Amino acid sequence: MTGAVLWDLDGTLVDSAEYHWQAWRDIMAAEGVPITREQFLETFGWRNDAIIPRWLRNAADPERVQRIGDAKEAKYRSLVRANGIAPLPGADAWVRLLNAEGWLQAVASSAPRLNIEVVLEVLGLTDCFQAIVAAEDVHRGKPDPEVFVLAASRLGAEADRSIVVEDALAGVEAARRAGMRCIGVSRSGVTLGADVEVKSLADLPSTAFSDLIGARRS
Repeated sequence: MTGAVLWDLDGTLVDSAEYHWQAWRDIMAAEGVPITREQFLETFGWRNDAIIPRWLRNAADPERVQRIGDAKEAKYRSLVRANGIAPLPGADAWVRLLNAEGWLQAVASSAPRLNIEVVLEVLGLTDCFQAIVAAEDVHRGKPDPEVFVLAASRLGAEADRSIVVEDALAGVEAARRAGMRCIGVSRSGVTLGADVEVKSLADLPSTAFSDLIGARRS
């Protein structure tokens, strides 16, 4: 076994922001709590149990938070199924190449499991992943390393043979705390502090992953 690659989902494998925005906008409007795109962007990537109370304030009882969150995710999945979703540049090619080379792969994301499964199904990449760690599986979000530690454990991989692919500062920090190497994808060009940083996965050299494993072993 060559090693393990732990993939973030949103912003790394796919750009799902527009579907998430449409889902939140429609569900919150139906609740009588309209939100702006700016409010959405401020919380994009957070867990639902952190986002919804921020918008509901004193009306955020647990049952309502759960109901709204479930409705939003169902709406998101319906948008993905109805309209499709494209991998970000280089993502599909790298996932398939790593799979062919014998790397173990997992999705390690704060998204709900059903969302991850639908996205992988629509992309046609389900069989390339041996594990998924989703929002339901962890107690602490990134930058806590729990999601990556658990993903590596499910693959049977050691931290020093695991590489994280991330697009966010919190995710890169989580990888560092987990003792793992990290490839950062920053489409905006903002420095993430990863071991290797690119604007697109298509820009990675052909030996990027094996080089990182070699660097850790040397």
